[in-house]
Amino acid sequence: MIPKVFREVIDLGDGREISIETGKLAKQAHGSVVVQSGKCMLLCTVVSNYKQSPVDFLPLTVDYREKFAAAGRYPGGFFKREARPSDGEVLTMRLVDRVLRPLFPKDYHSETQVMIQLMSHDDDVMPDAMAGLAASAAIQLSDFPFECPISEARVGRVNGEFIINPTRSQLLESDIDMMIGASADSVMMVEGEMDEISEEEMTEAIKFAHEAIKEQCAAQVKLAEAFGKKEVREYEPERTDDDLAKKIHDMAYDKVYAVAKAGSSKHERSAAFSEIKDEIMASFSEEEQEDLGELISKYYYKAEKNAVRDLTLNEGLRLDGRKTNDIRPIWCEVDYLPSTHGSAIFTRGETQALATVTLGTSREANQIDMPSFEGEERFYLHYNFPPFSTGEARPIRGTSRREVGHGNLAQRALKGMVPEDCPYTVRVVSEVLESNGSSSMATVCSGTMALMDAGVQLKKPVSGIAMGLISDADSGKYAVLSDILGDEDHLGDMDFKVTGTADGITACQMDIKVKGLSYEILVNALKQAREGRLHILEKLTDTIAAPNADVKGHAPKMVTRRIPNEFIGALIGPGGKVIQELQKETNTTIVINEDPVTEEGIVEILGVGNEGIDAVQAKIDSLLFKPQVGSIYEVKVIKMLDFGAVVEYTEAPGNEVLLHVSELAWERTENVSDVVNMGDVFDVKYFGIDSRTRKEKVSRKAILPKPEGFKERPPRDDKRSGGRDNRGRDNRGRDNRRDDRKPREDKKD
Repeated sequence: MIPKVFREVIDLGDGREISIETGKLAKQAHGSVVVQSGKCMLLCTVVSNYKQSPVDFLPLTVDYREKFAAAGRYPGGFFKREARPSDGEVLTMRLVDRVLRPLFPKDYHSETQVMIQLMSHDDDVMPDAMAGLAASAAIQLSDFPFECPISEARVGRVNGEFIINPTRSQLLESDIDMMIGASADSVMMVEGEMDEISEEEMTEAIKFAHEAIKEQCAAQVKLAEAFGKKEVREYEPERTDDDLAKKIHDMAYDKVYAVAKAGSSKHERSAAFSEIKDEIMASFSEEEQEDLGELISKYYYKAEKNAVRDLTLNEGLRLDGRKTNDIRPIWCEVDYLPSTHGSAIFTRGETQALATVTLGTSREANQIDMPSFEGEERFYLHYNFPPFSTGEARPIRGTSRREVGHGNLAQRALKGMVPEDCPYTVRVVSEVLESNGSSSMATVCSGTMALMDAGVQLKKPVSGIAMGLISDADSGKYAVLSDILGDEDHLGDMDFKVTGTADGITACQMDIKVKGLSYEILVNALKQAREGRLHILEKLTDTIAAPNADVKGHAPKMVTRRIPNEFIGALIGPGGKVIQELQKETNTTIVINEDPVTEEGIVEILGVGNEGIDAVQAKIDSLLFKPQVGSIYEVKVIKMLDFGAVVEYTEAPGNEVLLHVSELAWERTENVSDVVNMGDVFDVKYFGIDSRTRKEKVSRKAILPKPEGFKERPPRDDKRSGGRDNRGRDNRGRDNRRDDRKPREDKKD
């Protein structure tokens, strides 16, 4: 018997709908929903252990996977099975995690797993835009302690009109691609890329998405009520001691405030804070330390956070002595690495990124093979965050989710400034060498300079800045912090990263930790960020004002040619013989793709020296060479024959034609060598296809002056005796057989 199904529908306002359904699938999970739009279906399940984990944080795992069967496809690779998540799946996991995590109680430490699976794919629906809705809806059907429903929505803008959850084709025309996560009351997360939009335009896009999210949150509440809202589970709360908290606060606050006001370096400040904590810990007996150690540490960090925040709100000062809108000292350098195609160092305070650029052909494009999207990236950026950058020693377990996310943000910031006609595949790699506040924005800055150093003709340089916010709801005070430190990232109410050119925003990432943040504060924060971006941009352009006019001498040069479809086979040769030999002879890389629209061949020629590239182009020119009837061309003798000379056009080496002995000179030529020899260069006239021989005809004598008194031999009379059609003895030609000759009888078997 099919169980009872509960369903709510959300109208997107343009004929599209999103439905949320529960009661049919995965009923042993603590909450499960199927979210559907068009033919796209996501199954989300949530489970949380009833026993608290012995850790001081929420062990939450958000897992998003796309099943190839959902799109009627097989997984790539030798083993036809989904393996580790792709970067695209990891990015979706991060988007959902960042909105869910803050809404669980701080003292809830049960291991919790959110699993979202793409079960059916629709080309017109982008599933990542519904992943947050699915996760929150499943949690609303569970008994988890969770503050309120949330949802996520993508917003685009086509021809000035905002669109919720645009299709991929609409997104190609959009100048905004933003994902917003929010509850009904507050915006909590923003991430996306833009085409140099203003701060006000970005705020309007957020508002538009938030209105749609409010409807999605209301639908979740209705579904939970219809299904039967479960009682919130009881769990063992963290141990608290208000008297101990006040005691620790009184012992630590003033000392921490003084250290914070001193404006010391990261290591000095950390050492001073550790000393204060050790003094407080030492004031307790060993028995008290053993019993209350975790609480003492917890309350100390709370006091430290309050002291640092108060210093900023009361005096406008920060941990390193800066004012709220000050940017740390910056120094930059380009062309640091001698063997790379482009390189740059960007150092801001105690954060440093070294970026490299590598140029290649379309063969080096980053291939994306997901059930929801297949394609390639001709520009991509990889971000590496080694442990030594923060003075730590820890094992490296492959690329972390954080590295994927920060690299994606920097890539989105820069990719719009790479011109569409850039012939290269471009890979940027950022190595973070020091980190104390926004290494992802340092990556944007170093990446910009490295691209210009490599000779990539960026439309405009891009800079990035990380911002913070400290606010006090009771007093109404707030402070926007430019170029935040790592410590300020943790203690603030909002941290956001903004990148852009001098003319507008190209990418952003925000995490808002306070409820009901006003749009007025958001706009002010974005405007302050613009001031910081422009200051940093000036430092970049002081180092390298514009892209280098050409790539470096040791970097590959790229030339792209288009050839008619019928010549592709001739360039490749049987079994690839021609193109392989050509690459070997010229020391180049040749890649041939076919334009899906015009069906022309797109030939990419990559080589370090111009000589090899020129040789390949000459070969292509030779293939494409078509002599015009009546035109005169220079030729070179490459072969001597009894009945003529084989010549090749000097402007199209390899293009050969026979110069018949009768066309060498006006006088009768007994021997070809009497007139021309190997290697001789001279002009000939092209007559096209000879009607008698059906071969191309060229003539040397046609452009020579006729000798005085020269008499041309009369044309041959084919009717005379011995002619081709009147040949043989007794005029018995092939077509003049004896009439009395009996026909040959067929042989019998």
